[in-house]
Parts: sequence; C-alpha cells; structure tokens
Amino acid sequence: MKHSITIAGGGLAGLSLAIGLQSRGVSVTLHEASTYPRHRVCGEFISGVSNETLESLGIGNCLSEATNLQSASWSDASGRLAEMNAPGHGISRWKLDDILQKQFTALGGTLVTNSRIASAPGVIWAAGRPRQPSDWLGLKCHARNLELSHDLEMFTSPDGYVGLAKIEDGKVNICGLFTNRPSSGAKGAGLLISVLRRASLHLLADRLESAELAESSFCGVAGFKPGFQRGPTFSIGDAASMIPPFTGNGMSMAFQSAECALQPALDYASGRIPWREAGEISTAAQAIRFRRRMTAAGLLHHCLTNRTGLKLIGALARRRFLPFQTLLNLVR
Repeated sequence: MKHSITIAGGGLAGLSLAIGLQSRGVSVTLHEASTYPRHRVCGEFISGVSNETLESLGIGNCLSEATNLQSASWSDASGRLAEMNAPGHGISRWKLDDILQKQFTALGGTLVTNSRIASAPGVIWAAGRPRQPSDWLGLKCHARNLELSHDLEMFTSPDGYVGLAKIEDGKVNICGLFTNRPSSGAKGAGLLISVLRRASLHLLADRLESAELAESSFCGVAGFKPGFQRGPTFSIGDAASMIPPFTGNGMSMAFQSAECALQPALDYASGRIPWREAGEISTAAQAIRFRRRMTAAGLLHHCLTNRTGLKLIGALARRRFLPFQTLLNLVR
C-alpha cells in the first residue's frame, strides 16, 4: 500500500473500519480519547445491520456474545400503546468495543489510547458527534433484577424518551434522551430516576428504584443534535450523521458508515485516488444510504418530543391506526 491511514475515534465506526482496512493490508493507527473497556451513552440495541455488512468489515463474529431480541413494546405515561416484533441484538458497548479493539490489535493494528489528534489529510474522523448548543441530554445506566415485559421496552413523554433493552449476562440497559433542564441536584442513577419522574414516567421510575442499578455504568452526554453533522472531509459514524436514538438504528449505522468508507479508504491507501476524493465518495455513499431514514426519523422525533404531536400519535396508536412495521422499516 502507498499510504497508511490514521483513524481518530475508537467507537464502533472507527474500530470496524480499522479492522476492515488492517485485514486488507493497510497499516492503520487508531487514536482513542479514552481507554477500553468503557461505558458509553448508547441504546446497546443493534437492529437493521446485515451479516453481509459485518462480513465485509471482517467482524462477522462480533455479535456472538450478544443477546437475541425479538419482542418490543411502546408505552407513554398513561400505559401501553403497542406491541411489535423488532428483531435485533443486545450487547453493551463495554463488551462490544473491547471485542473489536482486541481484534484490531491482534491483526497488527496500532492502537493509541488516551489520545486526541487533529483533523488532517489521511485522518478518517470517527471521533463522535461535534459539540454544539443543544436542548438534549442523554443518560444511560445498566440494571440487574429488572424484569421486562418485552425484550425491548420504549417509553415516550413530551420531555423525552427512554428505551430498556436486554443485554448480556442478564443485564438491562436503560438509555434515554431528555430535555436538558436544570436538575434537582441528583447524581448518577438518581439523576436518571429524577428525570424520569420529571417526564411523568413514574411507574418506570418506581421499577428502577426497585432494581439493582450499576452506578459504575452510569454516564451522560450533552451538547449534540441529531441529524447530518458538519464534520471534517472524511467523517464516519456519529461524526457524519446521528439518527435520533428512538430508532434503535444508531449502532447499525455506525457499521454501515464504516462499510461506505471502506472502499474509498482502500483506494486512497493504494494511491488510486487523492484524499479529498476519497472523503467525498464516502460522504456521498453515506448520504444516499441514510437520507430516507434520517428524514423519516427526524420527523418522527419531532412528533415524539412535541406535546401536540405526541398526543396525536398516542391517540392513533390506541385506535390501532399507526402502521408500526412500516414506520420501523422507514428508519432502518
């Protein structure tokens, strides 16, 4: 290969692309701002990614330890709105990122942790969503001894939404997106429960108070907006596009964006095309692949976080007038 490649950001997109390139003979150095394993704000639910995508990246076995999920429910503060099939996999980022980083280094890739680098030609930007003013706060925590009625439970309110998903070792991941208002002073898992009560999801808050919440897994993030992002020339993952979390499609999009970037990165590494062209090809491929689902998800996100829209959706759902499977397919 004529050029080596550097990747900034060791999340799902950065790691899976690094593995795909390294396994094809490209020398890759990956810089991760933190260490492994680590917890990240993430729904930890993978749905919509094909085996072909994972195989193309050389990570076909990465979900072997994931929990298979099938059933899903959707509720609001007044109760259950719908039940549906939503096949997917549940696995913590603590485990999945660790599996991928070990595979990357086993292939001979160079991993530099606790390292931040600047954007430059030859650097693929996978360093996550750019910070920007936002009204949203993301919170995540793991729980044990928390019984679920379905493999995936979704709750909505005008103040945000939260999903509960089964993951490995009998644990449940709780991850939500909420309006970012001043808190009551609660911290950690207590903040999550406080925010749920503020959103009038009292029954869910009661369930979490009765469960065993893992404080070490609690994390939060603010300063972001869903949608296509304005990142450097060659960006992937959340640095390029962030779908609203209620879709459960963010992790799948991370893999798919890496797949979109794989061939342009290989063409650059072999000297067939210049850096800027490689980035433009990758960006165009991601736009084509994600435009429909991003548009549909953005409209649904607005309805789900708007009091009038949410009231209308709830009324339609209770009368069984919403085509849930069609809506699900639109954001996949």
